[in-house]
Amino acid sequence: MGDDALSAGAVARRLGVAVTTLRTWHQRYGLGPSQHVPGHHRRYTAEDLARLEVMRRLTAEGVTPAEAAGWARRTTVAPRPDTSRNAAPRQGAAGRAGGGFAIPVGRAGPAARGLARAAMRLDSTAMRELIERQVAAHGVVRTWDEMLRPVLVGIGERYATTSRLIEVEHLLSRCVSEVLGAVRRPAEAARILLSCADEEQHSLPLEALAAALAQAGVGCRLLGARVPTVALVDAVDRTGPAVVVVWSHAPATARTEQLAAVLSVPRRPLLVMAAGPGWAAGPLPAGVRSPADLTEAVVLAGAVAVPDRPVTG
Repeated sequence: MGDDALSAGAVARRLGVAVTTLRTWHQRYGLGPSQHVPGHHRRYTAEDLARLEVMRRLTAEGVTPAEAAGWARRTTVAPRPDTSRNAAPRQGAAGRAGGGFAIPVGRAGPAARGLARAAMRLDSTAMRELIERQVAAHGVVRTWDEMLRPVLVGIGERYATTSRLIEVEHLLSRCVSEVLGAVRRPAEAARILLSCADEEQHSLPLEALAAALAQAGVGCRLLGARVPTVALVDAVDRTGPAVVVVWSHAPATARTEQLAAVLSVPRRPLLVMAAGPGWAAGPLPAGVRSPADLTEAVVLAGAVAVPDRPVTG
């Protein structure tokens, strides 16, 4: 038996998938071990592993399993050492992938479908790598709109109907935060202050805004989740921002008194934005802008904080 032949368990660990997933790929698509010695279990060769890595990478990028298997079967060379870094497992075996609780992403493209599959597998390595590649290739705004937001919304829809996938949402959110937080920040913070509304716990959209501003060369201060009114007012007094963005995901946290408090400080910001769907339920105080999306928030905030140069989303 060749020294480089691997057992199913070893291959599963290397790929980050369940052994049952390997069995499914073998039974459905013919991607099984090819080396057989009488009296021993079949073993996976280097070429077998190369095919499986192609299968995993393509399904993670949104290619259908059947089509990915077709490409994988045409792979006849051993994998390069770094191939596995760009892979994510398909949503295969029901017990490991969540069975019927697949994440709906609507008409979102392959990137969102691949991320949804990795999320259902709780594969944090694959999720981070998929998000990193998308941010590097297309930027934060497009990654948020076309990849991250559809998956997060899909998880929310599944939770609303099944009360499941909390663990998926938590792990995905952590991965998103790590990637967005790694976007290089400008040396100096611009006069922009980002804050969640009091009792608002959903901070990822603000993290996306901070990262998008950074990619546009504009710095900011991000206070994060659940910022009480008194703390927000103190921060405004202390830093004198030109722009304050208050995020609310749900009407329950969209209290206009917090916006009014910001507007009444002695060093009133030039622009106060109420961002997020929570504010849509009622009228906003005079002088408060409500950006329609992440792109508009980046453009508005950048134009006021850095008036000497154009900022695009």
